Order: sequence, then structure tokens, then C-alpha cells
Amino acid sequence: MLSAIEQINDVLNGFIWGVPAMVCIIGVGLYMSFRTGFIQIRKFTYALKVTLGRMFSKTEAKQGSITPFQAVCTALAATIGTGNIAGVAGAIALGGPGAIFWMWCSALLGMCTKFTEVTLAVRYREKNKAGEYVGGPMYYIKNGLSKKWGWLAIVYSILGIFTVFGTGNATQVNTITAAINQALTNYGVVSEAQLPGVKIAIGVIIAVLVALILIGGVKRIGNVTEKLVPFMALFYVLLSLGVIFMNLERVPGVFASIIEGAFSPSAVTGGMVGSIFLSLKKGVSRGIFSNEAGLGTGSIAHACADTDQPVKQGFFGVFEVFADTIVVCTLTALVILCSGVTVNYGSAAGAELTISGFTSTYGNWVSIFTAVAMCCFAFSTILGWGLYGMRCVEYVFSSKFTKPFLVIYSLVAIAGATMDLGLIWNISDTCNGFMVIPNLIAVFLLGGKVVRMVKEFFGSEAADKAEA
Repeated sequence: MLSAIEQINDVLNGFIWGVPAMVCIIGVGLYMSFRTGFIQIRKFTYALKVTLGRMFSKTEAKQGSITPFQAVCTALAATIGTGNIAGVAGAIALGGPGAIFWMWCSALLGMCTKFTEVTLAVRYREKNKAGEYVGGPMYYIKNGLSKKWGWLAIVYSILGIFTVFGTGNATQVNTITAAINQALTNYGVVSEAQLPGVKIAIGVIIAVLVALILIGGVKRIGNVTEKLVPFMALFYVLLSLGVIFMNLERVPGVFASIIEGAFSPSAVTGGMVGSIFLSLKKGVSRGIFSNEAGLGTGSIAHACADTDQPVKQGFFGVFEVFADTIVVCTLTALVILCSGVTVNYGSAAGAELTISGFTSTYGNWVSIFTAVAMCCFAFSTILGWGLYGMRCVEYVFSSKFTKPFLVIYSLVAIAGATMDLGLIWNISDTCNGFMVIPNLIAVFLLGGKVVRMVKEFFGSEAADKAEA
């Protein structure tokens, strides 16, 4: 039975994350980029001014909402996860260094796609019975399109509910457990025989922490993520920059291999990766998986922001993709390629390749710090996807079902710590891919409204400056 499910899922996964999905995601990204005049490039300095400027703002959000910065931190909590560590390693191993070039290209288009999603989420959000802002793809499908598209919003939400348990929880807890166990065994703190008990203990602790934070609602989630995300990002950036500076002489050659590998993979990988399309596919799909541009999930967090300017919040989406893919994913790639660790091109690889890049430079002691980084990344992802699951459950059923969902979601952490999750990960990945379809249909159909909102926003801002 399990083998049959696995075979069916492999076929579906190969389709949804194959050529059709890439064409749709790249196509919509290009479409919105042209329609907005490549706003992600043209207004990039404005995006940095808007987002970085709010980091130090001490203003409190109104009841039922979170600050714009807390919103982007919650979205980043879900996107900056183990995919930034394990996913990039896999892209390089299977697609060669050139996959990073195509990852950058997908991020460039993804900035505009995410900008569109966030703008629509804030524009078409609602307030629930608890007085909280709720929004995201299901709401901009419902409120932005005609009633005949209502079924599409339900499909998106159901797929979201299925996905959060695997992608957002179980696999992340499994990663935390593996990182902690590796660090503990490396230093002889626990024996192999004691690992099953350690796994259960880790699962229980995470389940309790997740429950305490998520049941506190969107305010508590925002308060945690605005502290956790900057800390974990800065920690990982500093650790990565250390590897790069200690191998500075290799940096020019690494960038040359990335550019050359994008158009001639075999020249860099010794023939193990010979297809430009394979390099492109691995780079684009991993970029999409990392920053979630096209999935629409991040816009659910942004819809909670205390703002009445959808376009301005949209620039937080631009910053989100930039921080996730251009900064964090690039640093991971440079750690692997600058450190000089052996990459077995053509073979699957994961977090262990990235960890090898750190340990080969610093020594085995750094495994403690990489474990801390991976734990922070994975735990933040659990919180972000917990919010997404709450909103999807609330949309399909009602707010009465959110607390039972959170109890189940928290308990899944125990299963995630103790089980082999290969099939669950693959099924979740497939559901994740199918979420792209209803979201991108809505983004494409509502693209014209976003263009009008952009023109009105910058027109009114120019008028305000003229009056001043």
C-alpha cells in the first residue's frame, strides 16, 4: 500500500514541480514584472527604506493585528528554514554551481510575485469574529474575483491544511532532532542506545513550546518571530561570512563557476551534470521552495499587519524574497563552494554538505553552532506554518476549529521527532506544489488591480510631497 502511494506521489510530484510549474511561476513573475515596470528593481531602494526603516520603530499595533515588521518576520520565519541549508546543498549537488545563478533569476521574478501576493492579501483581507485581520490567497480569491471562483479558495485552503503538518511541522522537528542528536553524539553526551529517549524528549518539549506560542494568537506569534528571526539570520550570516573571509582567495573562482556552470554545467562538474535544463530546474525549483513566491503562503502573515497601505506592505514581500534567497541562500552556496569540501555532483545531498563546509573551515566544534542555527530555522518555520494552518482551517470550517487544530498540530511534533518521514515529506512537497495553481490563477487575474493600486499609491505619495 505504502509503495503504491509513493509511486503515485512520485508521478504527481514530478509533474507539479516539473516544466508546467516552472513555466507558470516564471510566466506569472515575468507578466507582473513587465506590468509593474519591474518594480522590484525600479523601487528596490524604496523597498529597503520602507522595510529596514520599520525595524527600529517602537509603535504598537492595533488590537487584532501585528506591526508590519512583525508580519514580515512571521513570513520570514516560515520561509527561512531548513530549505536554506539543505535545499541549497541539494541544488548544487544535482544541478551544479550554475543552479545558484538560476536561483537568483527566480528570486528576481519572485520578488515581484511576492509583492503582488502581499498587496492583494492586505487589500482583500477581512476581520474575523475575534477582531483579527485574516487574509491570503483564499481571501483575495473570494473577495477579488467573482463568486464562481469560490471553490478555488476552498481547494487552496484544503491543500494548505494537508501541507502544514508535513512541510511546516513534522519534517522541521525531524531536522531539529537530527541536529541535536548529531551534536550530542559528537561530544559523547549521549550514547546511541539513549537516542530514542532523547528524540521523544525533544518532541515533547517542542510540542509544548509550539502550543504555548500558537495558542496565544497572532500577537504572540509576532512577538516571538520579531526577536527570533533577526537573531537567527544575523547568527547564520556571521557564521557564513567567517567561512567566506577565511577562504577569500577562492571567491572569484566560485563566482566564475556559478556563471559558467549556468550555461555549461559539464565544464564545472566534470560531466556529472551535463544539462543546462537540469541546472535551471534545480535552481528555480529550490529558489521557489525557499522563498515561497508563487505559493501565496507568506501573504497570510502579511495580511495581519497593522497598515492601511497594501502597496507599502507589498514592499515587505520584496524584502522577504531578497533576504531569504539572495542573502541567506547565496551565503549557504558560498559556504559550500568556498570551503573546498568535496561535492559529489549528480548525487543527492542535504544539510550534511553545508555542515561539512562549516566544519572543514572551523573544525568539529562548530557543529554545536550549526545545530543551534538549524534548530532556530526549523522552529521558526513551525511557528509560521502554524499560523498558515490556523487561517486555512478557519476559512474552510470556522474559528471554533482552530484550537483543536493547534492541539493536533503541536502533538505532530512528537511524531516528527521519532518517525522516518521520507514519504510524508514527499507528499507534503506535492501538496505544496499544487497550492501554486489556485494562487497563480488569482494573481494573474488580479494583476491589473495591483498595477492600478501601484499607480495610485505613488501618485498620491508624489502629491503629498508636493503639498509639503
